[in-house]
Amino acid sequence: MKRDSRLSSVLHALLHLAEQRRPMTSEALADCMGTNPVVVRRTMGLLREAGIVASARGHAGGWTVAADLGAVTLRQLHEALGEPAIFAIGNRNETPECLVEQSVNVVLDGAFAEAEALLLDRFSAVTLADLAADFTRRHARRRSQQD
Repeated sequence: MKRDSRLSSVLHALLHLAEQRRPMTSEALADCMGTNPVVVRRTMGLLREAGIVASARGHAGGWTVAADLGAVTLRQLHEALGEPAIFAIGNRNETPECLVEQSVNVVLDGAFAEAEALLLDRFSAVTLADLAADFTRRHARRRSQQD
């Protein structure tokens, strides 16, 4: 099963938008992210519906961050993307007749639920502002090393 990398891509796009402080076209974001502008428009459309970004048409148009970076958590972004599956592993059969497989499913389901809850709690504690601040620190450190 292929991994869903949309959350990572969205974070990448949003940090570029926050750094630019001006609208960026789907084409410019796609270039930054190494993807297709159609993918950018489809994904950013989900974020627009959630009130996280805005878009404007025309010569000076494009995508902008519409929400306070300190108020947007990774969990909100995960939810805006339709809550894709956290894990690519799962039960062989969801409704088995075999008692052994039923025992296996109970243990795995419990472990998956605990791990997912822990991850979503962590997502709730990380904001776009946290990521932007980390990027700013890394960028400043790289510039000072180049001087």
